Amino acid sequence: QVQLVESGGGLVQAGGSLNLSCVASGRTFSAMGWFRQAPGKEREFVAATTWLGGNKEYGNSVKGRFTISRDNAKNTVYLQMNSLRPEDTALYYCKAILSLPSRSDLKYQYWGQGTQVTVSS
Repeated sequence: QVQLVESGGGLVQAGGSLNLSCVASGRTFSAMGWFRQAPGKEREFVAATTWLGGNKEYGNSVKGRFTISRDNAKNTVYLQMNSLRPEDTALYYCKAILSLPSRSDLKYQYWGQGTQVTVSS
């Protein structure tokens, strides 16, 4: 059974940092991605990485502040978030895809329950 379990969310002040984790189990994937969704807004692409080769992509709103990384031995993908802003407040989802990374969350086959990130001003 495939499972993606996110953790690491919480409440932080603007300018602070959080490190999200996503542990994958049940099968191997070609790539993993992070997406987020704030109340009343559409789901937004945050970052993605391949499991092998380390090719990474970032959404424009987080480029230079967020870093995606992976630990293949632990089947874990991380999202280091620095210089957080109130507009980063959202439910963050980890998603897994069996093909190349995509900025469209509809192309991902598996996803977790999400972890809430709240940034206060």
